[in-house]
Amino acid sequence: MKTTLSFVPRFFLLICCAALLVSPSLRAVEVEAIASKTAKDYVRKKLPDGTYQVETYTFGKGDNLSGARVDETADSLDFMDVARAVSVPLAEKQYIPTQDPKTTNELIMVYWGTTRAPEYATESNSHQLAQQANDMQQRSLQNLTAEYHAIAVGGGEIPTRPDSLNSMAQKQAQAESDNAVLAANIGVQAENQRREDTDMKTATLLGYDSWWVSANAAMDGTAMARRKADMRAELEEDRYFVVLTAFDYQKLVKDKKSKFLWEVRFSIREHGTQFDKRLPAMIALASDFFGRNSKGLKHVVVPEGKVEIGPVESLGEVSGK
Repeated sequence: MKTTLSFVPRFFLLICCAALLVSPSLRAVEVEAIASKTAKDYVRKKLPDGTYQVETYTFGKGDNLSGARVDETADSLDFMDVARAVSVPLAEKQYIPTQDPKTTNELIMVYWGTTRAPEYATESNSHQLAQQANDMQQRSLQNLTAEYHAIAVGGGEIPTRPDSLNSMAQKQAQAESDNAVLAANIGVQAENQRREDTDMKTATLLGYDSWWVSANAAMDGTAMARRKADMRAELEEDRYFVVLTAFDYQKLVKDKKSKFLWEVRFSIREHGTQFDKRLPAMIALASDFFGRNSKGLKHVVVPEGKVEIGPVESLGEVSGK
């Protein structure tokens, strides 16, 4: 049986042949984080010559998860741009587009966007209030010490408890500072929990979750705890990302059930990076993990380079087997 290769939409009936040209110096400018996984029963079949058997697919448009902040290098990308960039490495790994629903093996959902870092904890309102409360408590303690000193110098008996002092104003100030510290600490704890929840969501989105769960179980001072601190620094900076998630197309159409097959998540920090220019290199590196399990988070150096789009050529027809 012959299957005519096509794409959804028709724009993809022709696929651009692209080559990633890397400068000889391979100067590292960024590090890409990549994480991939597969379903337990998903195994790519190999042909006698050692190459992978063709698997056909169609794209599904996922969400553009960019933030509200203007970013021309990310805002200029739409679904068609991302899908076209992904299609070339997919073809190199024997994932071939088709428009025939009867022969489509996979639905590959495409998501892309930018994560937004939370505000730094030391700059947050709760932490500033906590600092002010601690300063108030410190001043109260200093005043209390001064009052004890004055009693001692005057030859009076030093009270054993602060509340036995005669200064009502001092006792009131002490109570106010204690209450302020308590309220501020409650606010800080709530904010830290929100930060933790936000970091966990970002970790899951970018594929850091395996590291995050392991690091959370580590004791302070251990290597894993230090790794968590490094990872938190990555998660709490703005990052460009792409997520590809593949599902069984036939099961989705015939049984109306979603069966996960494989996914890959990859990201790079936003600072100093142009998303539209970096995207081809990011995808090229991540393509080694298409349909594979990375067994955790991987960091891969993104070399300085450029992408040139060659002549547009038809893929013609290939065997459906």
